[in-house]
Amino acid sequence: MRLALTMTGARSGVAAEPLLIAAFCLLWSAAFAVSKIALADCPPLLLLSIRFLVAGAITLAGAGMLHANWRLAWRDGLVLAAIGMGNKARYLGFSDSGMRTASAGLTALIVSTNPALTALLAACFLGERVTVRKIIGLALGVAGVAFIVESRVASGAASIPGIALIVLALMSLVGGTILFKRFAPSANLVVGNGVQTLAGGLALIPFAFAFESVSEIVPTWRLLAAIAYLVLCGSVVAYLLWFHLLTVFGATAASAYHFLMPPLGMLFGWILLGEHVDARDLIGVLPVAVGIYLVTRPGHKRR
Repeated sequence: MRLALTMTGARSGVAAEPLLIAAFCLLWSAAFAVSKIALADCPPLLLLSIRFLVAGAITLAGAGMLHANWRLAWRDGLVLAAIGMGNKARYLGFSDSGMRTASAGLTALIVSTNPALTALLAACFLGERVTVRKIIGLALGVAGVAFIVESRVASGAASIPGIALIVLALMSLVGGTILFKRFAPSANLVVGNGVQTLAGGLALIPFAFAFESVSEIVPTWRLLAAIAYLVLCGSVVAYLLWFHLLTVFGATAASAYHFLMPPLGMLFGWILLGEHVDARDLIGVLPVAVGIYLVTRPGHKRR
């Protein structure tokens, strides 16, 4: 199912895909800083459990209002649940836990390297072609991100355990991306996202109550506003856009847009949290931008 914006753009003769890509990048990158704000008043696993359960209920309610096709085979349901545990529960569980001792900008930087791993695994498991141009682009992107990360680590702005948790989050996101493309569950996009979100929330509940306490939650307007953004913009809209981009562009090309997250993540970290942005951070953005162009540029068709 195409998103409403895509269909509207097609009818008016305007290409809607660039708008969807821009919306995804802005919503996704801002979520790192907003999550950091919420973590000041709520432990990560309880925060994510609330976020996923509410977002899943809203998404499925929206699917009902849109009269979406609810028919779902057992195989597709299991695949969607597994993707929800990887792309939602494990990915955000690890990243939010790591972000307690790392900046939102650094978290966005590490997670943005997922196109490199996605391209490698897509070639192994999905049969997607990895050309020399894409390899050079991915190498430039990773080098630019690594250059920025090294500067942040050297300044002592993050701890090694926090970085390790964020790396585990990266691996979980890549695994969920490959799983989605490998098994291609034939479900309505809205229904599929709702099933994944609920599965992620249900999977996190036992761990949340085992390792965290409700008494740690500090009810504030700041926390309420952050949860509202994370539920509506992060778990509903951004993930619908993400799986739409996966379907349209393929795993490698869609994941390449995560290379836009370093500058955007740093920007939102600076605006919302006052995180420091060094000159080395700005220098590292250049190879990242070149890498995006090389990875996503369509190849020349032979006659």
